[in-house]
Order: sequence, then structure tokens, then C-alpha cells
Amino acid sequence: MKQGLPITFTWLAFAAALCQAQSPSDSTEWSLISSFFQPPSPLESSFGSYRSPLLFPDGTKADSPALWKKRREQIHAAWTSLMGPWPPLLDNPRLEVISPSNRLGILQSRVRVPFSQGLQGEGWYCLPPGPGPFPAALVVYYEPETSVGLGKEPLRDYGLQLARRGIASLSIGTPGGNAWKPSLDGATCQPLSFQALVAANAWQAMAARPEIDPQRIGVVGHSYGGKWAMFAAALWDRFACVAVSDPGIVFDESRPNVNYWEPWYLGLDPQEPRPARGVPSPDNPRTGAYKNMVARGMDLQEIHALIAPRPFWVSGGSEDPVERWQALNHLRSINHLLGHTNRVALTTRPGHSPTRESHEQMLDFFTWALKADSTIPKKQP
Repeated sequence: MKQGLPITFTWLAFAAALCQAQSPSDSTEWSLISSFFQPPSPLESSFGSYRSPLLFPDGTKADSPALWKKRREQIHAAWTSLMGPWPPLLDNPRLEVISPSNRLGILQSRVRVPFSQGLQGEGWYCLPPGPGPFPAALVVYYEPETSVGLGKEPLRDYGLQLARRGIASLSIGTPGGNAWKPSLDGATCQPLSFQALVAANAWQAMAARPEIDPQRIGVVGHSYGGKWAMFAAALWDRFACVAVSDPGIVFDESRPNVNYWEPWYLGLDPQEPRPARGVPSPDNPRTGAYKNMVARGMDLQEIHALIAPRPFWVSGGSEDPVERWQALNHLRSINHLLGHTNRVALTTRPGHSPTRESHEQMLDFFTWALKADSTIPKKQP
């Protein structure tokens, strides 16, 4: 079994090569999304109350790529310490194709996906026409059906629509099937961290497929899936890019749906369970890793920092309004230190649910970031 969480490859070299491959171009997709990589002028230099991830604990600043690498390792270790260690990664996980079928010009297959040592699930694997190797995306949500347009909720079918744009996809759901009581397969880490492990194992299974380009695999999710995707990209840095739809990208106890405090995210504590769901209060206090993170003044700008310099798209809604640029500006500063621009984007909409416009924008982002050969018309059924 592989050991979980260590960064065992030349991260800076990989990131530099990746960003060179993803430089902005005059592509149609870039022209449609380029404006979202720039904060509005009132927020351009606003960093809010978030502590800069560039600062070491003693207050000194990482002012070079080499120092940032050290600081990044420090951030990674701090979060891992609080969330708990990963169990070992799987050795050579493989997708098992159950039933392939043609649908809307793509090959859509039901597959078995190895999640962890004692846990597997089923999902949908969608391939564009042609020989490949294709860029790809892991799509995470409560269950995989919604992600391929077979559920009841519209405009969350990223797996289907990405495949129609030339990007292969693997859509999976919650380990164990219950997002409010997710299976941890005996792991002692927080559920959100375990789900990042599941994503890492799914990445390995995708990367092993001959029709997939392993250097061009992104991850995407809406709401709950957005939290999952963001932590997956932060903790498994072989994801080439990440897009999240209104997950709540920072801790915010004024927003009940930005609920990282719950035991199915970062608040798990078997010895001191929360009395009830809901925003923390004196009668219903914080628990688990979340309690310790808040006590130490930690926030998710440090998780964002672990994504640099890979492209990060935030499709904000009711939980992630335009003011979230204050947190994202810290990530922009890190990317600037590493010599890159146009790596962080934020769009906004009034409500939580995706709109037709926000849905298309996320698809455009992936088509640009992964350099897909999009030969299928964009019009969706």
C-alpha cells in the first residue's frame, strides 16, 4: 500500500510545466471567462482579516518559490495533523467496467470504483468519441447519477457535459452512500479528508487508463461536492485544476450552509459528539478538528494556498458572494510569487443553485484549463 498524503514527486517542476501548458490564449473559451480572473477594483487589494499563507508562524514571509515550498509543506502538515492521517493509498487501483452504452454521442459506462482498502462504490465513466488520450475530470457529489443528468436536479450534470466537450469524466458519490454518515472504512481522519483520499484513489484509477492523459485530470463539484473537490485538490496535488460551485470557500458561521463544523465534514469527534445539527452556539458547541482550527485562528485561505499554482475556479452563489475575493486575493499573491497570473477566478449569482450561465462558465473553464479538443456543439439538451 502507498503511504497517504506525502508529496513524493517534484511538485514545483510539475506545477511549472502545468501552468506553462495552461497559459491563456486567444481560444474562444478564454475570451468568455478571462474577465472573471480579475477582482472588481474595490476588492483588488483587499485581503480581509485572513492571515497571509505566505507568513511563517514566526511572522517571516516566504518571498521566493523555494521558501514558499517550505511554507506549503508546513501548511500541509498543520492541516493533516488536525484532520488526522490518511490511511495508505491503494496500490494500482483500477476501474471495473460493468455496462457500457452509447448516449448523446459519448460512451457512458457504469463502473466499479475502488475508494479505499475495504470500500468501493459505483459510478459513471464517460468518454468522448475518438482515440484519446483525453483530458479528464473527477466529478464528486452525493451520488453519481446527478452528475450525468440522470438525477432530479438540473445543471449539475458536469460529467455528461464535459464528455460532450471532449473531456472524459468519472462521476462518483459519497463513500458508503450517506453524506451525513459517510463511511470512513476504519480511518481516523475527518470525513472531508477521507473523501479527499477517495478522490486521490479515483485519480489513480483514472490515470491508469490508456485513454486518459494523467497530467490533465481536474476535479469539480457543486455545494457538498464543492467542499469535497476543494479539499481533494488541496490534499492531492496531482489534480491539474479544480472548479467548485458555491461550497462556502471559507469558514463562515453567519451562513448555516457553510457548515464545516458538522461531523460529516470537519467536526467529527466520537468522544464529544455535537448535540444537534446547526450553527455552533454555547448549547451546541464546535467539535472535532473544526473546533481546534477555529481556536487557532485557521481558515480555508490556507487550503486554497495548497492549490497554487493550479487553476482554481469558484462559481459563487448565496454562500460565496463577491466578497470572497478577500480570501482569494491571498491565493493570487502566491501565484504571483510563483510567476503566474490568471489562476484564480470567481463568478457570482444570487442563489445557491447553478444557473445556465454559471454552468456554461464552469464548462468553459475546464475546456480552457485542460486544453480539450472540443468538437461537440455546446448546446445542451
